[in-house]
Amino acid sequence: MPVVNRQPPNMPKIYYVYILASQRRVLYIGMTSNIEQRVFQNKTHAFAGFTAKYNVTNLVYFERHGSVLTAIRREKEMKAWRREEKKLS
Repeated sequence: MPVVNRQPPNMPKIYYVYILASQRRVLYIGMTSNIEQRVFQNKTHAFAGFTAKYNVTNLVYFERHGSVLTAIRREKEMKAWRREEKKLS
């Protein structure tokens, strides 16, 4: 899939921290600057890896961040959560 940048060139870049889930409730937390493309890649198993192996394809949560550093910090914070703190019900 070609990379599509939908942001006008003069707009600040936006980064996303997101949670994907499988039907069996396996969770994946990640960070990207193009959430539409990343979700598509996970749904189509474009890359071999955790999300393809466990069929983690459903976007259940995301946050926007204006800085890559704050997005990375938040991703690490969320990955450190215990499963109970990641409730999806």
